[in-house]
Amino acid sequence: MLQPIKTKFRKAHKGRIHGLATSGATLSFGEYGLKAMEPDRITARQIEAARRAMTRHMKRSGRVWIRIFPDVPVSKKPLEVRMGSGKGTPELWVARVKPGRIMFEIDGVPIQLAKEALALAAAKLPIKTRFVARIAE
Repeated sequence: MLQPIKTKFRKAHKGRIHGLATSGATLSFGEYGLKAMEPDRITARQIEAARRAMTRHMKRSGRVWIRIFPDVPVSKKPLEVRMGSGKGTPELWVARVKPGRIMFEIDGVPIQLAKEALALAAAKLPIKTRFVARIAE
């Protein structure tokens, strides 16, 4: 699963996800992509599940790019622990995704296969997404 090798700080504030994506909002590598339509935090497990669903459906043909990286630690306290005594330990890693962000890109497969693969990937994610294709030039 994806996670940073080293971070500047062990724990992060929760924060809020405001506004629309400015960077990563257009297709850069592949012919087809999966675009986020709402803001949310995507966990490393969800990214990995979506990647597996795509590559299995494509029978490992074509190429897949993951355009998001889980670099925000989320801390949790153990079950049945009383309030207070500080913040919990980092348990999982998430990527903050803004609306308009391209999360996955695919190339080297027919459009129908790409649509099916990205639909399977979208089913693994907690947000609404949209299939996007590069405009034929």
